[in-house]
Amino acid sequence: QKYFNYATGLRMVDDKKWEHLFGFPKRNPTDELKQHHCNLGLAIQMVTEEVVIKMAEEAKRMTGAENICLSGGVALNCVANGKLQNTGVFKNMFIQPASGDAGGSVGAAFAAYHEYFGKKRIIPDALDNMKGALLGPAFTDKDAERMAMQFKAPWHRYDKFDELADAVTDFINQGNVIGWMQGRMEFGPRALGNRSILGDARNPEMQKRLNLKIKYRESFRPFAPSVLAEEAPNFFEMKSHSPYMILVQNVVKSRRNKLPEDYHNYEVRDKLYYQRSDVPAITHIDFSARIQTVHKDVNPRYWKLIDTFRQKTGYGIIVNTSFNVRGEPIVCTPEDAYRCFMRTDMDYLVINNYLFIKKEQPEWQEKKKWQEDFVLD
Repeated sequence: QKYFNYATGLRMVDDKKWEHLFGFPKRNPTDELKQHHCNLGLAIQMVTEEVVIKMAEEAKRMTGAENICLSGGVALNCVANGKLQNTGVFKNMFIQPASGDAGGSVGAAFAAYHEYFGKKRIIPDALDNMKGALLGPAFTDKDAERMAMQFKAPWHRYDKFDELADAVTDFINQGNVIGWMQGRMEFGPRALGNRSILGDARNPEMQKRLNLKIKYRESFRPFAPSVLAEEAPNFFEMKSHSPYMILVQNVVKSRRNKLPEDYHNYEVRDKLYYQRSDVPAITHIDFSARIQTVHKDVNPRYWKLIDTFRQKTGYGIIVNTSFNVRGEPIVCTPEDAYRCFMRTDMDYLVINNYLFIKKEQPEWQEKKKWQEDFVLD
């Protein structure tokens, strides 16, 4: 434990001791990614998976239960969750979507409900009682209009959601990036279609663009797919639904691209940018993906959007990443969404039934004019 500092300090590890133990300094976000960084990351991940599986097997031995529920920060390790699922030790797995400190509020509420008030557990007849984790605040059309007035932001209103979905899916199909804000905010660390940034999973440049020009983070970081629950088996080796983007499983072999014979001699970044499937923006280096299955009865508007995209392209899948930039929380209000939209290279913003086009915004036009004048000068 002398190598760790999480119990009494504000950091996970003692950096100096780790550097001495492993023989190289900690990598900063702007530093080049080297093979020894990858090796250490893989080693830690493999040990984590081994521990998680052994703990689950011991729980099975002690209880004989067919079902397991996971929570806590390590339960957000989607790769370990997928590996545990693939062992078949348990028939069913449920992973709390707000695993980590935030989810402690759910446990506290249930402890009071059952232990203090003596209430019995009601087994849900739906997917679960988390309502898709869409439990946060929602904002009205009036809120959106008030924000637009505040920022003098031109907008287009769609009275029919079908027409909005038709327009937005055309934008995605054309390679654009969409800020998407609808209904109640998600509870937990994942954006699940109500505070999301959306793109085309088929676009080979989408991953790099989202990372460098919108999320402002390392360009190699992968993104997650939102896929229609009905379409998921066509893309992934699915063993269950994954509504909370908390399981990793492999892309089906029929969609994978063959690796070159000398692939393993490539530099790290060349490996990362090799197109490994027909949905390259969401396919990890090992042909896996962190999957969110979208269900019509849980989030009908988001499901409708993806289904409209499927009808046009044959692909019931899009890129979904959280609506924020690095170092900031996921947007909550219309004001948050508009500010994030204007500070990044997103092309369109949708709030409820309102569409904002970047090129129409006064701030963008002023910036464009300044850039043109600067070049002329």
